[in-house]
Amino acid sequence: MLTYSQAFYQLKDRLKQVYDADEAAAVAHLFLEFITGLNKSDRLLKKDTIFSERQQEQFDAKSKQLTKGKPIQYVTNSAWFMGREFLVNESVLIPRPETEELVQWVVDEAVSRRSLVVSPGVADVVSKQRVLDIGSGSGCIGLSLGRLLPDAVVTCADVSKEAMEVLKTNIEWVLTANEKKKGIDNITLKTIDFLNETQRNKQLGRYELIVSNPPYIPEREKVNMHKNVKDYEPSIALFVPDNDALMFYRAIAAFGKEHLSDNGYIYCELDAGHAEACKVLFEEQGYKDVEIKKDMHGNWRMLRANGLKD
Repeated sequence: MLTYSQAFYQLKDRLKQVYDADEAAAVAHLFLEFITGLNKSDRLLKKDTIFSERQQEQFDAKSKQLTKGKPIQYVTNSAWFMGREFLVNESVLIPRPETEELVQWVVDEAVSRRSLVVSPGVADVVSKQRVLDIGSGSGCIGLSLGRLLPDAVVTCADVSKEAMEVLKTNIEWVLTANEKKKGIDNITLKTIDFLNETQRNKQLGRYELIVSNPPYIPEREKVNMHKNVKDYEPSIALFVPDNDALMFYRAIAAFGKEHLSDNGYIYCELDAGHAEACKVLFEEQGYKDVEIKKDMHGNWRMLRANGLKD
């Protein structure tokens, strides 16, 4: 049996075949926390503690997956997003900090707009914020908006039946009993191919907010990506044809022209290399105040467009 300290250093050294030294250490720490239930500081105090038989079995079985490049989130079936733990597996993308920035932007602006509503008659109209999350995956965007926006009514749409099963579980994982009492768990799930115009127009309604982190990586870029992304995360949620990188944004813009409420908003996560082209696309479709925004790394990764009618 290994001690906590021995297990960490053994795994870190093996992970250097897959990651650089710093990331190998970070992954090893996360995995040891998953195995032992103790954070880095607590394990240091108990570094000579010997694994239980069950812990050793888990370490032996699951560390092999890590050294093959399987992401730690898929090994532990867990990822954190906006302060809540989500179930993830290879049917859904792993939530990322940049997407948290998108959600926070949506929430901040939506709350600010609501605070400007002073007329009781108008307030009654906007008391329910109908939100559509396109390409929901794990539900990290849709469920987070459901929690954080006052009186949100959320529809989550995805083409993958497997992703929808994960999302159903996350409704139970993510939302507290208190939130469910408020009706936030009353979330509509739609398994549809959003690129199919007939399907989306038939099954989806009108919304004050449309939010999406759609596939946007051209296929040609796959060869340059880390194996833990290209070999494990779902291709259907990542890649688009080289000759039509904006296909989903074009569909979202077209859909919004008919399904976005007056003065509603669309928010999208972007590929930095196509951010300006996306901005132009929405402007040419007649959207107002189209803005692109940088993420924490200084990359143009988010877009907001107002559907205000002329």
